[in-house]
Amino acid sequence: MTESKSVRTDKFLWAVRLFKTRTQAANACRMGRVLIDNNKVKPSKYLEGNEIIVLRRPPVTFTYRITGLTENRVGAKLVDNYLEDLTPAGEKIKLEMKRMEMPDGRRKGSGRPTKKERRVIDRWKEFFFL
Repeated sequence: MTESKSVRTDKFLWAVRLFKTRTQAANACRMGRVLIDNNKVKPSKYLEGNEIIVLRRPPVTFTYRITGLTENRVGAKLVDNYLEDLTPAGEKIKLEMKRMEMPDGRRKGSGRPTKKERRVIDRWKEFFFL
């Protein structure tokens, strides 16, 4: 567990498992989806600690407070040593609603829906979204 005085934003977001790859973290910063103390940041900005990170992943906006810094990727159980989750309950409900959005009638990777399945999907979308 290596603690640093300052760490690049993209490296920290990857290290605390908010993104699967450092490239994804850097791209999110460039797209303006990462705010630190309500300011858009570049991936190369150095974090000093005790800052608020707002991570926008539509439709949910996550909020975290940095409690420690690390450059090395940590295990999932150790993430709590570096981040405090400040995300409001309303945002977490949005995440659950997104997961329940589509019926689980098809398995992932099973190919395109059949004509019958497509009609069911269309009816479902029409009912909930129009």
